[in-house]
Amino acid sequence: QVQLQESGPGLVKPSQKLYLTCTVSGGSITTHYYYWSWIRQSPGKGLEWMGAISYGGNTFYSPSLKSRTATSRDTSKNQFTLELNSVTPEDTAVYYCARANYSDYAPWHIDAMDYWAKGTLVTVSS
Repeated sequence: QVQLQESGPGLVKPSQKLYLTCTVSGGSITTHYYYWSWIRQSPGKGLEWMGAISYGGNTFYSPSLKSRTATSRDTSKNQFTLELNSVTPEDTAVYYCARANYSDYAPWHIDAMDYWAKGTLVTVSS
C-alpha cells in the first residue's frame, strides 16, 4: 500500500517561507499516471488544492497561489516538496500531500486523491 509522510516545521514567521517534504513509500513517484499533490485546509474553509507535480516532473498550480508556490521532487529519495513564499497568517492550515490518479480525474480534483498523508498543521505567527 502506498504511504505518504510529511515533514517540516510547524511554525513559520510571517514573510518567511513554508517548506514541507512528502516522502512516498510503497510506490514510485515516477509511475504513470499519478500526480503528486499538495492540498490544505484552513479554519472556515474546505480543502484547497494548491499544486502538483506529475510522474514526469511537470508542475501545476492553483491560479490563486501560483505566484507564491513551487513544487519539486527528488526521484532518488522518492520525495516531493512544497514551498510557499511570503506567508501570512492566512496561510495557517493543515497541509496534506496526496496522490492523484490522472486516469480518472484531473489532478486538481479532490476526488482524484486516492492516498493521503495524515496532514500537518503549519501555523504562521510571529
